[in-house]
Formats: sequence, structure tokens, C-alpha cells
Amino acid sequence: MSAILNIFGRTPLARRKAFWGLALIAPNTIGLFIFFGIPVLVAFGLSFFEWNGIKPPEFAGLDNFGRILRDPLFGRALANTLKLALIVIPLNMGLALGAAVLLNQRLRFRNVFRTIYFLPVVTSTVAASVVWTWVFQPGLGLIGIVPGLGSMQWLTRPELVLIPIAAVTVWQRIGFDMILFLAGLQNVPRVLHEAAVIDGANGRQRFFHVTLPMLSPITFLVLTLNFISVFQIFDQVFIMTQRTTPGGVSGSATTLTYLLYQTGFVRSEFGYASAIALALFIIVLFITVVQLRLQRRWVFYESEAG
Repeated sequence: MSAILNIFGRTPLARRKAFWGLALIAPNTIGLFIFFGIPVLVAFGLSFFEWNGIKPPEFAGLDNFGRILRDPLFGRALANTLKLALIVIPLNMGLALGAAVLLNQRLRFRNVFRTIYFLPVVTSTVAASVVWTWVFQPGLGLIGIVPGLGSMQWLTRPELVLIPIAAVTVWQRIGFDMILFLAGLQNVPRVLHEAAVIDGANGRQRFFHVTLPMLSPITFLVLTLNFISVFQIFDQVFIMTQRTTPGGVSGSATTLTYLLYQTGFVRSEFGYASAIALALFIIVLFITVVQLRLQRRWVFYESEAG
């Protein structure tokens, strides 16, 4: 009883506030549990079975997880996903930070430019992938008519296919990260820049020794969100390789989420697909935990000063 009173408060007013607070969040909480929590639990349980969606499930124990370790397709998909991360994350964060710094200046039509940069974020990924597929068509698209690049088979050559996928991913992600960096830039205390100017620091020194350290919490957030986003890439691969070779030649464009789709909805191996989903969750969780541990070495919070 005392524990319940501590949750809801010891006074009638505190209990009423706690009750109405729980009542207001109940619809979203219940919906999240029904449409997210239950499927996650079902997928976790299904990962220990073999099931094709028709016959009754057969208990397989840890066989599905052992198959992951032996499956060359999973290793290739993981390698492709990591390659995309190495291309997308540095490029996206650099361009987003540059756009944020530029649009943080006093420019004419600044809000218009901010809107233009943000428009790709609200654009359908499917529509964007279709357009970028045309852009990279040899002899047709914007890249295809460039001398020296027009003859390249961007979407069929295994060594090139990840570049168009990375391009549409970066194009669509820049605006969101730009907004985050822009919010961080506007929260950098002006007094720090004024003190640096008094000490004789030039613009470059102020950027690297004042702005970037104060942006480190936002940088950490953007880095974490980018890692999660890259490991969820699916639409771009599905749309951009569907007309030629789905998943790329020899799986050269297959990501973990695309492999999950192929396994579950093309080959109807729902047990193994659930095991892949659980492995994907563990990988993302591991990367996030590592980032949380490493942030102590380079992330600076203003409240820690002094």
C-alpha cells in the first residue's frame, strides 16, 4: 500500500494529478504495447521455432541463431550495412553541420532556405528512391549524362551499388540533422564567443574550440540516431534494385533489414526471420551502449563546467 501511495502521492491533490497523468498517456501506452510490444514478444518467441506460415510451428531451440553464424548472406548483409554506415554517417553529419552553420547566419530568406533543406525529410522514401534511381540511370539521369560517369552501371555493379543508396539516404536525412545542429548552435552561450574574441581567437579557432565542444551533446545525439537509421535502411534497397537485381548482384546491396524481408516474406522462413530481427536488435543495442560509454570521453555538457 505504501508503494502505491508513493507512486500516486500521499495527498488527494497529488493522487488526482497522478491519476489524470496516467489516464492521458494511457491511449498511447496501450497502443504502443498492442502494436509494438506484442509483436516484439511474438517475434522473440517465434525465433525459437521453424514456421512457414502454413504448417504448425516446430520447436527448433537455438538452431536459428546458429544458422545466423553460419549464413554467408547474413555476414554479407551485415558488411553492407556497415559500409553504408561508413559512407552515410560522416557525409551526412558533415553536410548537416555545414548547412546549420550557414543557415545560422543572418541571411536574406534564411527561413526559406531552412524550409527547402528540410523538405526531403517529409518526402516519401519510396518517391525519393524512384527519382534517384532515374538520376543514376546510365545516359538518362543527371549523373548518367555526366561525361565519364554516364556509362557506369551504378545500380548493377556490386562495387558501385551502395553509392546511389547512400546518396538518397544522405539527401533525405540532412534536413533533420541540420535542424538538430541548428538548435544546438542557437544554444551556444554568446558570452563564450565574446570571451574567445577578447582572448584573440579567430573565427576558425572559435569554431573548433568553442562551438564544436558546446555542440558535442547534439553531435552525440545525431551520431546515435544516424547509426539506428542506417541499420533500418530498406526502402531504398527495395526500390532501387528491384528492376535490375533485387538486393544487388550477389547480394551486394542487401542490408540486414532487406535480408529480414527476403527471409520472412519471400522465402516464408518466419522463425529464421525472427532470429535475424532479434540479432539486428542486439547489434543496434550493442552499438548504442558502446556509444553511451564512449561519450564520457568527448561529450561536454554545460552543466559540468566549473
